[in-house]
Amino acid sequence: MILRVLFSGSVILRSVVILATMIRATLLIILLVTGLALATAQTPPPTPTDQTLPRPRVAQTEIPDRRVELKSLPGATLFTTPTFNSNKRVPLLVHFHGAPWLIETHIARSMPQAALITVQLGSGSSVYRKPFEKPELFRELLDEARQVLSLKHGWSSITLTGFSAGYGGIRQILRRPEHFALVNNVLLLDGMHASYSPEGRPLADGGQILASDVEAFVSFAREAAAGRKNLVITHSEIFPGTYASNTETADYLLSQLNAASARPVGKTLKQDFQRKLKPVNGPIGMQQLSELDKRGLHLRGYAGNTAREHVDFLHAMPAWFPLLRIR
Repeated sequence: MILRVLFSGSVILRSVVILATMIRATLLIILLVTGLALATAQTPPPTPTDQTLPRPRVAQTEIPDRRVELKSLPGATLFTTPTFNSNKRVPLLVHFHGAPWLIETHIARSMPQAALITVQLGSGSSVYRKPFEKPELFRELLDEARQVLSLKHGWSSITLTGFSAGYGGIRQILRRPEHFALVNNVLLLDGMHASYSPEGRPLADGGQILASDVEAFVSFAREAAAGRKNLVITHSEIFPGTYASNTETADYLLSQLNAASARPVGKTLKQDFQRKLKPVNGPIGMQQLSELDKRGLHLRGYAGNTAREHVDFLHAMPAWFPLLRIR
């Protein structure tokens, strides 16, 4: 009798354990499916791209040049070609983030009369922002480059360009009015991010773009739309999730320009920003989805959300030089 009871109790216990295991497994599946559904709802579906299209890459070659490591900012290198003429007023480009040799190749081929400073400091926008929190650094960088080159007549224009995280340095420079006034042109290569407010809460969940992260670019865009400066913003469809994508910040920028316009004339900038139903051919096989041209303000949106398509912007950089009208 005792053995029978023990046996029956053992069977019941095993049944309870099996039932509990099944319940846990079911709950886990529900959680996974729910999480995937939420992630899918928050992430805009990328435009299908033709992955068979070739993506030309610039080959690294030896370029006749002069390079000088600048003392005012470790990681900053001054570059000029043999055709550089210090007896004339010359354009200066300061580029943030990306292989220096690649940017030097672009300048040597497309703008050999210019001086170039490449700033390569590492990963993340903060490594580019923090040095320029020192108010005098940007001016020191310009002055040192001018002295090294023995310029007789100074800079004809100053252009800031940044790939990916490099926007952190550009934004910090533009935050100071005296530096904002010095800069004529800005080119952002798939890089104009911002935090969400509250932090980490996407727009789909009721979050907002943190205004202070985009304010400097909005101000520069306003000047560009008025024809006083030149701003080119390019972006892919990459959606980071925990902070604002380049598409979201571009849309936010346009919405702020419309809000700041006391007397809109004709269409709003938001309406002028054309989103194409089908991609059209862009530089180096990229597929363009959207565009806007308003005097000195130019936006270009491209398909793709992969690392390869992110790097495309760095290799295609010269395609957007004409929009800057560098003199």
